[in-house]
This record gives sequence, structure tokens and C-alpha cells, in this order.
Amino acid sequence: MSVEVRPVRGVRELREFVALPYRLHANEARWVPPLRLERYLHLGRRTNPFFRHGEAEYFLARRGGRVVGRISAHIDYRFSEFHGNRWGLFGFFECVDDQSVASALFDAAEGWLRARGRDRIVGPMDFTLNDEGGVLVEGFDLDPLVRQPWHPPFYRRLFEELGFEKAMDLLSWELRIEERDKVRPLIWRLAERLEERHGVRIRPMSRRSLWRDLQAFGEIYNEAWRRNWGFVPYDEHNLRQLWFDLQLTFDREWFMLAEARDGEPVGVAITIPDINRVLARMRGRLLPFGFVHYLRRRSLCDQVRIGFLGVKPAWQHTGVAAGLYAAHYRASERTGIGRGEASWILETNSSMNRALEALGARVVKRWRVYERPLG
Repeated sequence: MSVEVRPVRGVRELREFVALPYRLHANEARWVPPLRLERYLHLGRRTNPFFRHGEAEYFLARRGGRVVGRISAHIDYRFSEFHGNRWGLFGFFECVDDQSVASALFDAAEGWLRARGRDRIVGPMDFTLNDEGGVLVEGFDLDPLVRQPWHPPFYRRLFEELGFEKAMDLLSWELRIEERDKVRPLIWRLAERLEERHGVRIRPMSRRSLWRDLQAFGEIYNEAWRRNWGFVPYDEHNLRQLWFDLQLTFDREWFMLAEARDGEPVGVAITIPDINRVLARMRGRLLPFGFVHYLRRRSLCDQVRIGFLGVKPAWQHTGVAAGLYAAHYRASERTGIGRGEASWILETNSSMNRALEALGARVVKRWRVYERPLG
């Protein structure tokens, strides 16, 4: 049968768009279903601050009336302005193992982007790299941590047979507390001297002051990450959304700020307990019993994801990063959580990759962002 691809129109089709991966991956042990409510809020044009500086179209592919694939085409005007490009983006890709379905989906997405003057298609990004990004190409046998996507191995083939090429790889580095002896001694020395030599103190964030601390995070992020591939600056609306998202995962042990003597925020780390262990039991729903699993999250979360760790450029040679690393090991000892992953780390981020090697970490997962010119 032929494949028909059309834009999503109306509530019923949006439900089909959201529901597709739950059906496609129902028997995949590694796939963790996200909360459906969160997916609707993320896709909502009124609820996601992405739509203050971007636009998007959602597409469904059908064969014989049955949904067999989905994709988004979107434009982040702030991203294009910052980087001086005319890229079009795609995301939320899900598909049966059929090259004709994938081809039809990309034909629709590329047509929408081309009509809006875009000269390249890049992704997947759901909607930015601060959300979920990339196609899993290594680490299929490992459980994904919170906000890490899992994809079946054939997705890579679907992309590459359509002529997509690698734009960037995103890495996940594994750290284990029992391998502390692999950490280079220089890390500990720099951390020990940090406050005495440079007047920098590392303190935990608090839930009461989380909004103020996230404003400090935004200041650090916009300085420390601005040279990174795929960077988009945080504004107040994005920070409000981040504040809202972190309410469910906040843990004082793992949210840290480094401050100079005068109170200037100079470094930050936001590490998130892996609530995927909880989400796997909730099966995408809060009710009727999903909330019970959430209340037990502290007993279920036995690993963490280091999502953000950065230092302002002017302070990057003072040992602030070493202090944040050492603080993570102390938190691990206090909580008994012995494993974590730092992701996503750009393959071109040589300073961060060298630092993780110095900590004795190893790459365990890899996601690939693809690109193709729009002729």
C-alpha cells in the first residue's frame, strides 16, 4: 500500500502523534515511556517557550489508515540568528522498519522547510539539543537515563540510506564511584586548593531559592556554552520552563553552584537522579498508580545523569571544575549512588572529554545528529 503523509490537525491526530512510540516500542525492554502529560505540554504551542522564537509542523505517515511514522519539521529563528545560518530542523522521528515510510516522512518535512527558505535539514532535535537530540548509534544494550532517547538500531540505517551524513556525535561518559582510584591526583589537589587560592566556594542549591539559582545557571550557561555546536542561549522563558521541569527531579545533593568571594556565580552543576527507573514503572501515566511509584523515587533511583557542568571562561583555569567533580564524589558517598553518566558531551568538546578521561570515565553511549542539504 502507498504511504500517505499529512500534517497533524486536531486533538485526535495529536493523540496519535504522541501515542505512536508507545505502540512501536511496547515490547522493547530498553525503551522507557515518558509521561504522556509531559509530552503534550512539550508539544504544545502555548506551553513550550520554544514557540516564542520558533515554529513547527508535525506530520503523521499512514498506510492503509494505520499510523506507521511521525516527524516534526521546525525552525528555531533564535538559533539561526545566533549562528548565522538558515538551517531547518527535524525531530520526534519514529518509524516502522520501512525505508519508503522514512522517505515519505522526510519528503514532507523537507518540503515544509524548503518553502520557508531553509537550506539544510539537521536533526533529530526535539526541539533543541537542550531537549532530546540525536539518534542512538552505540549503547543499545544499556538502559537510557532520564531524558536520554533510546532508538532501535535500524533508525541509523533509515537515515543513512536517505543520504544523511553525520553533523555531530553526542557522547555519554560513565563514572563509577568504586573506580575513584582511576581519578588523576591533580583533580583532588586542585579541588582542595580552590577556596584557599581563589576564594571559590561550592554550595548546594535549595528548592526555596531554586529560581534565583537557575538565573545564575543561565548566566553561566550563556557564557560557558556559547561556543558549543548547537548552542542556543537561555532566556527568562526557557529558565522558567527549566525551573518547572526540575521540580520533579530536584535533589539538594546534586544541584551545585560555585561562587566567588563577592558572590559572583562562576560554575554550576545540575545532576539529576535517574527517574527513568520510576518512569519505567509508571508506564507513561500518573494515574491510577503511577504517582505511588514517584513517591518512592528515592529508593528506586540508583544512578544519576550529569546534565550540566560548566565554568565561566574567566574561571576555567582555577580548578572550579575540579571542585565540582570532587563535590560529586562526596555526594555519591553520602547518598550511596555509585554510578552516573555525563551526557551529552559533544565529540568536539576536547576540554570536557579530556577532563572525563582524567576522571577515569569511559564512553558507553553515542547519539548522532545528522544533516543533509536542501536542494
